[in-house]
Amino acid sequence: MKHTTVAAYAAPAPGAPLEKTTIARRAPGAHDVVIDIHYAGICHSDIHMVRGHWGEKRYPIVPGHEIAGVVAEVGPGVTRHAVGDRVGVGCLVDSCRECENCRAGLEQYCTGELGMVGTYAATGRDGQPTQGGYSRRIVVDENYVLSIPDALPLDAAAPLLCAGITLYSPLAHWKAGPGQKVAVVGLGGLGHLGVKIAHAMGAEVTVLSQSLRKRADGLRLGADHYHATADPATFRELAGRFDLILNTVSADLDLDAYLGLLRTDGTLVQLGLPETPYALSAFALLRGRRSLAGSAMGGIPETQEMLDFCARHGITAEIELIPADYVNEAYERVLASDVRYRFVIDAATI
Repeated sequence: MKHTTVAAYAAPAPGAPLEKTTIARRAPGAHDVVIDIHYAGICHSDIHMVRGHWGEKRYPIVPGHEIAGVVAEVGPGVTRHAVGDRVGVGCLVDSCRECENCRAGLEQYCTGELGMVGTYAATGRDGQPTQGGYSRRIVVDENYVLSIPDALPLDAAAPLLCAGITLYSPLAHWKAGPGQKVAVVGLGGLGHLGVKIAHAMGAEVTVLSQSLRKRADGLRLGADHYHATADPATFRELAGRFDLILNTVSADLDLDAYLGLLRTDGTLVQLGLPETPYALSAFALLRGRRSLAGSAMGGIPETQEMLDFCARHGITAEIELIPADYVNEAYERVLASDVRYRFVIDAATI
């Protein structure tokens, strides 16, 4: 079988606006799933990637790793999915499958020669560049396709494939639950889902945001407390308070100040990706045996676990659904923090 051509929105060069184009999708192999894309979320990472902030890439780039759709076709060896199934694709579409991390279901930390293959702007095992979800159709190996429960609407479920799992993974790993005090830094596309998930896990949840502008939203989404980090009194009042802090923002922060909010043996987990390196004092870690950690989305088993958890608890993203030709304006609004809380592209408009 030959490849097929589908409509997509792509960045032709670093910093260039996205424009409508066509791209080739491979013919499905024995274990491939062909997905008609219905919705694709816009992640801040998409903007960094297409604008060349994270190093040299092969253009054109079709972004999008928050993909929700329906199976249109399956290869003859596929057993996990069937035509008509509601499915999703997140941040990765392949990995070596043989290293210790892959065997443990931690494909996002693949250490094999192939490495984690990103859904876009990466190189697949066929040597061709991967292209993402701002398109009408995608072909993905069955082992990297997630099942979206019927309880989750596809449009509001799409952001769970990146933003949702990025927050669920550290909350699960550090065992957030009853009796634990969890802080979420930033109430944006990532943070608002972190509040919902941590609340559903039973933790006492605090939002730490620059101002109180979104306080009503934070409390509605499940936060127990909401504090403005622009107020120096916040850091005095909350000193030594939290078991776990999830930093979802990419801005330069005073890490020493935030580490000071942790209890003994508490952990601050970095999820945002600032453009400049952080600086911190070793004393901020030594006082209280505190930890500074990082976390990168989740593997396939954990992402499915997250989707099932969200279905049980009625958790979806707060979205603004947009037509594809609005994508460049949407990027500017993301940069201006002018969205509550995730843009999702209606792929039928591509």
